[in-house]
Amino acid sequence: MTAPVYLFDLASRQAQWLAARQTTISGNVANANTPGYRARDVEPFADVLDKTKLTMAATNDGHIGFAPSRAEASKVKKADSWDTVYSKNSVSLEQELIKSGEVNRQHSLNTSIVKSFHRMLMSSVRTS
Repeated sequence: MTAPVYLFDLASRQAQWLAARQTTISGNVANANTPGYRARDVEPFADVLDKTKLTMAATNDGHIGFAPSRAEASKVKKADSWDTVYSKNSVSLEQELIKSGEVNRQHSLNTSIVKSFHRMLMSSVRTS
């Protein structure tokens, strides 16, 4: 009996998280000149993943069991800003561009992993 592989589900969840983060970053950039606006960011993906309900499948009595944790949606939080200008606005365009670049790199890595895994699956199906 083979165990199911949840890589595609995990990649999909990360892609959704990356989209939410990019939307938040875009909102920060759009409000860069809004007086009193506070920059925001989403909860890190590792924290979201830790809260996702995943259970380990015990295929042998000797395997160790783990208690599942509660699944929760990612939360928007106030971002750590580099500086605050006179208008009490904490958006730094440079910092937001850096975050946007990180999202782009993470999305590219996610896509590359999914493509590689898909090729592996297709290769194993063809040779079986």
